[in-house]
Amino acid sequence: MQSEILHSDIVIVGGGPVGALAALRLKQAGRDVLLIEARARDAQVRDARALALSWYSREQLAAVGAWPDDLPATDIDSVHVSQQQAWGRTVITRDDLALPHLGAVVDYPALTHSLGEALAAQGVPVLWQHKVSAVQSLARYASLTVGDADGRSRRLTARLVVLAEGGALAESLPGIQRHVHDYQQTALLAEVSTSLPHGNIAYERFADAGPFALLPHGERMMLVWTRTPDDAQRLCAADEASVLAELQQAFGERLGSFTAIGERAVFPLLLRQLNRVVSGRVVMIGNAAQTMHPVAAQGFNLGLRDAVALTELLAAAADPGDAALLRRYAAQRRLDSHAVVGFTHGLIQLFDGANPLLKQLRGAGMNLLDSLPPLRKRFASHLVFGV
Repeated sequence: MQSEILHSDIVIVGGGPVGALAALRLKQAGRDVLLIEARARDAQVRDARALALSWYSREQLAAVGAWPDDLPATDIDSVHVSQQQAWGRTVITRDDLALPHLGAVVDYPALTHSLGEALAAQGVPVLWQHKVSAVQSLARYASLTVGDADGRSRRLTARLVVLAEGGALAESLPGIQRHVHDYQQTALLAEVSTSLPHGNIAYERFADAGPFALLPHGERMMLVWTRTPDDAQRLCAADEASVLAELQQAFGERLGSFTAIGERAVFPLLLRQLNRVVSGRVVMIGNAAQTMHPVAAQGFNLGLRDAVALTELLAAAADPGDAALLRRYAAQRRLDSHAVVGFTHGLIQLFDGANPLLKQLRGAGMNLLDSLPPLRKRFASHLVFGV
């Protein structure tokens, strides 16, 4: 069933954190914006991820009212990088950048709820429980076919469509191709308890069986461990004592002993990146543009920087879908996106395996970074603020 045609200056598809941030920033700039989200407004978000946000990302969310004082988040003040059974380590601290904190860890459902509250409080129009089945870019506007939960469909038009949903819509557009690299790896997620307090330190450990991160998460730590698919499934099903013993051996005793592990979840690891992020009057940001390996916790922060950069250009644009404007956005984001994707992909290649010579080279590199404050500060700045 087809109903009336609706029009909005800018339509954002995808109400996750990246799309919601873009909508809130455009609303603050006085733009006519509509957000479309597939889930219901009050639906429970089932996502086990804990997000490691940089200080810059945290500040952007705070600026749109999505980081209230009571948001359950844990500060990151230091990042400790090391490798198993080999010398060499790097420690990055908030003092390197003269910041209150390097970042924070927040559960995905908690942040999504906070953004939903901000959208409602600031009167951002949202079509909840609607799915976009098609998008088409024409000379003067873009067109979307949108269906609701009851099977009714409608046509929407906009001068610009922003895809932030990470699905297959982008690949239906002219000139758009998605490069996919399967790492043949799976991430194991679980909350773990330790006998010593974490002291707001995040750990990146390159272990022989696969790199892992330990993120401060309340009084506990959130584990994100890269393993082979079979290993991840084995650890997901194994008894608690076995998993804790394996983790203890890989990490050591900087946090004392691992005393408990919570519910475990797994997800496959892929690199997905578009060959271009603009097609006519449609632009892709966040997961619609790229998804990457979680080893350096950069993917989500990169997506938020996409939203900030795009909305800064759109704030006072006479035509938000102007081709020259969108070319400028694509050029601005190309360096940051390619640098972060390349850095993350390179880490996986560099730290994959337990070759003794390679371990020595890696250790020398980490010690060099640690011993040269200007180099370490520049590296830290790229992690927090982008390239």
